[in-house]
Amino acid sequence: MARIVFLGAGSVEFTKNVLSDILSFPELGESTLVLHDIDPDRLATAEAMATWMAGELGRPAKVEARLDRRAALDGADYVINEIAVGGHAATEIDFEVPRRYGLRQTIGDTLGIGGIFRALRTIPVMVAIGEDLVELAPHALLLTYTNPMSMIPRAVYEGTSFQRVVGLCHSVRDTEARLASLVGVPEEEISFVTAGVNHQAFVLRFEHRGQSLYPALDEAIARDPELRRTVRVEMYRRLGHFPTESSEHGSEYLPWFLRHDEEVARLRIPVEIYLRWSGENLDTFEETRARLAAGQGVEITPVMELASEVIHSIETGTPRVVHGNVRNAGLIGNLPPGACVEVPCLVDRAGVRPTRVGDLPPQLAALNQTFLNVGELTVRAALEGRRDHVYHAAMLDPNTSATLTLQQIHDLVDDMIAAHGDVLPEGIR
Repeated sequence: MARIVFLGAGSVEFTKNVLSDILSFPELGESTLVLHDIDPDRLATAEAMATWMAGELGRPAKVEARLDRRAALDGADYVINEIAVGGHAATEIDFEVPRRYGLRQTIGDTLGIGGIFRALRTIPVMVAIGEDLVELAPHALLLTYTNPMSMIPRAVYEGTSFQRVVGLCHSVRDTEARLASLVGVPEEEISFVTAGVNHQAFVLRFEHRGQSLYPALDEAIARDPELRRTVRVEMYRRLGHFPTESSEHGSEYLPWFLRHDEEVARLRIPVEIYLRWSGENLDTFEETRARLAAGQGVEITPVMELASEVIHSIETGTPRVVHGNVRNAGLIGNLPPGACVEVPCLVDRAGVRPTRVGDLPPQLAALNQTFLNVGELTVRAALEGRRDHVYHAAMLDPNTSATLTLQQIHDLVDDMIAAHGDVLPEGIR
């Protein structure tokens, strides 16, 4: 059976969700589940959880825990990545330093100064993982959830010879379900085409029996003043297509919102919300560890995580469509071929096969390009050890450039580099 490796397995809530799915599929019940984390306490908790879950469900799965990453990756069939380089302490830096400059962020993991520095500290580790896979498991499929999604897969396929990497994110699935609910039509009856850049993709087709559902969505928005007080509805009104990302996330990829107090209030943008979420994740880990130590186990609830669906489809031949983040190579005609784009992918025993979308509406492609510019410069900075490209990425970032002067941006970058220190690539620190 499949050898499934979890990198960053100490992220116990995520690991629990994926394990709930995998172990609930009878066809995957004999898999070898290999857990890796650099934190021994977190790894031990993940191992105890996986062992308990397999026993509770009566599955003969084999559970291995490995502190050594290469030992974990050796012979892998699938690698599920959820690492967070630097952990909660690095996240605090990503907010604390920009705050001193008056720069607001909400999540800080995808674009903006926080996304840039999350990428810079993550890319060297991901490149090392790609190099390990070339040697130890060249036929494995790397399924990565770690943000920034538009940068991490690109760094692997540009920085190594390992090309079997797909980024996975819930935003498209969640958006399509939300839209179906708003217009009152069962999701399975709706024809969707959604594509773009991760966290800035757009619903290009939204139809029921050949008729556009956008007029019905307009009516739902007109009836609900609370919906109108959101960034994503504001962007839909301006661009003509509904964006996939939540309002709190979407606000920090754009120049028009976070620098304006009145817009933050009008659109109810939760500044620095991710710091609270990150702290809550620490609490969740402690609660899980305590429950396992007391012999109480954890709740097993299949949630149909994308990674588990991809693995099940490949192992059983069950066809599915998932949205994956992959090298563009003409999938979206008016975005750069080397970019990492989010498109529908067919998944079955033949693997993950991206589908060609064609050109995006020009206003959407233009907005995506401003997003991709920051990512390309950040990836180049990390792979080439170019500190100057860190400044360039921050200068071109929409929210950062709308808020700070060029000198302030330069000083902020210097302070961020000093604060993060040795976790950054050589040539930058």
